[in-house]
Amino acid sequence: MISCVTFRNAFAPGTESAEVLQHVRVCDACLDHAAGIDPDIMFRALGGENLVPPGGVDAFVDDVMREVRLRSTEQTLAGRRGMLLSWPRRIAVAATLAAGLSGALMVWQHDKNGVAVPSAMTARSAAIPTRLTTKPVIESYDSANATIVEVPSEANDTKIVMIFDESLPADL
Repeated sequence: MISCVTFRNAFAPGTESAEVLQHVRVCDACLDHAAGIDPDIMFRALGGENLVPPGGVDAFVDDVMREVRLRSTEQTLAGRRGMLLSWPRRIAVAATLAAGLSGALMVWQHDKNGVAVPSAMTARSAAIPTRLTTKPVIESYDSANATIVEVPSEANDTKIVMIFDESLPADL
């Protein structure tokens, strides 16, 4: 095995020298130095002796294929079990649907008859006066530069008026 000084003198990016790679595998300081120059050295320095699985490649392939067959069998059985419902579960689903539809029909019939029970929120909101406008109300406006447009409404109680005037403030 070579020394650290010899390694640092002999190391170049992309080197495939067996002595240099062997030194990198055992010396962490030289590995850090080499990775700063050539980050790919970490992959080249892995070595191949520990890449064979225990028991050999054939045993590894057999284990993988056994797991593949086991998982495909599990998925097949799980698919069959999930698709079929037992008869008590089917009756429970049907009863739930019937109860839901009956309740919805009763609520719809109740609203159709026009009988409405005021809720506590409705009674409370009726007692609190609310402000319906957020902008000031203009009673009268007269300007030579303004364009005043009245929007007709079907009811006579509310008038919508648009005033186009460059001299008015932007928030009015």
